[in-house]
Amino acid sequence: MTVKAILEAKGHAVVTLGPNATLAEAVGLLAERRIGALVITNGDRKIVGILSERDVVRVIAKEGSAALDLPVRAVMTPKVKICNASHTVNEVMEIMTNGRFRHLPVEKDGLLDGIISIGDVVKRRIETVEREAEQIKAYIATA
Repeated sequence: MTVKAILEAKGHAVVTLGPNATLAEAVGLLAERRIGALVITNGDRKIVGILSERDVVRVIAKEGSAALDLPVRAVMTPKVKICNASHTVNEVMEIMTNGRFRHLPVEKDGLLDGIISIGDVVKRRIETVEREAEQIKAYIATA
């Protein structure tokens, strides 16, 4: 199973925001869309950062409510780990586990092409394990 297969099933839509938006705007968007991260892009869909719930919690713990007036670029994680369509589920799981994050943008030709969450990865792994178990049961039943 590859990232390409996951994106074919779930789609390529990603909620993005520009780096000059305020943290208050970003928090509102996270809440409205019921998501855990926003990919921060320039107008050309070039990834410039990612803003996760963890980033928000850290800055509010440090700055208090004044943090909501900060621009996203001051709060986001600028060094974003990415993957591409050819990455396997196991490779993506390893990247996420080692980096201790739950969202991984997908890039194609240097531009944002989708996003994979840990939930997407776990869902695909469970489907694979269940399919393999059924195949083994069928094999045993016919042996």
